[in-house]
Amino acid sequence: MGCLLKQGGGLYPRLRIGAVLLAAGDGRRMGGVAKPLIRLQGVPLISRQLVALSGAGVDEVVVVTGYARRAVEDEVRSFVVTLAHNEAHADGQQGSVRVGLSALSGPFDAVIVMPVDLPLIGASDLTELIGAFKKRPSGHVLVPFVNGERGNPVILDDTAFARILGSDTNLGCRHLIEREPELVCPYATANSRFVTDLDTTDDVDRLVRRTGWRLELPELEPAR
Repeated sequence: MGCLLKQGGGLYPRLRIGAVLLAAGDGRRMGGVAKPLIRLQGVPLISRQLVALSGAGVDEVVVVTGYARRAVEDEVRSFVVTLAHNEAHADGQQGSVRVGLSALSGPFDAVIVMPVDLPLIGASDLTELIGAFKKRPSGHVLVPFVNGERGNPVILDDTAFARILGSDTNLGCRHLIEREPELVCPYATANSRFVTDLDTTDDVDRLVRRTGWRLELPELEPAR
């Protein structure tokens, strides 16, 4: 991989930052739960993520919808965001990444690509990542790693942005990282919030036991 970055100080110029919030998945591993609508302490995950992005100073946010489109869009109407729908959301996250990147108005110095199912991410965590991105000595995709485990969100520079959009295959962030590791700048951190996600109901149960917080799952979407 291109570099290894650890935490440190320093002053760097402000970047113009965009973000793609991935909220299109069908929650298949959770039995069809629309994960953006999971409520943590009464607040939907998608609202938590948008507040975090705003607090971190992100200039523009695209929310990519798919499954449970109407309910997710209703939840974000009070936020100033761009909505982009991925008709092929059932084909996986790669297509949603491209739909979101294409909908950004740009240009941007950096773009955060963020899955919606990161329940503990707040503005300070995103600020930490942005600071690490500014200080990276090389690489085009900043990826957090916690004890060797790859986390989210990731931050792309304009080279990685263009590489994803210019590919003639359905190349999303994960595939870019795996196929072209020389583009990656791993960011070593002890912040476990970058590797705390909600893929299954077991993940939900573990988070409840760990935090004591209340998590409420939305009703399942009707079969189509």
